[in-house]
Amino acid sequence: MNNLLFRLADFLSKPPGFYLILALMAVCTALVPLGWTDVVTYALSVAAIVITGVVLIQGYRDTSAIHAKLDEIVVALNETRNDVVGLEHDDPKQISKTVKRLESEAAEAASRTQTEA
Repeated sequence: MNNLLFRLADFLSKPPGFYLILALMAVCTALVPLGWTDVVTYALSVAAIVITGVVLIQGYRDTSAIHAKLDEIVVALNETRNDVVGLEHDDPKQISKTVKRLESEAAEAASRTQTEA
């Protein structure tokens, strides 16, 4: 099922898929004067749900790719700590705690740099 959803999201996020959605919406709009308002309302509701799903899937894919690339950079640099790799999978409270710790460390490093200069 995932493969099908990813392929559908990939198709719908490109111009041909977008044009298909526009054409279906135009057909639905043309059916309204013929008394098919309930069908049109249902079809447009389903289309809205599908488009929302496409946006969520594309966002998931983009975010996952960005995390993989950032993890690669962190691992590749010998000076960095690897404890932040995979942080996106932790509990939100743990993520917040780690972010605050890193911001505090960055602020301390910045103040040391200013003091030395």
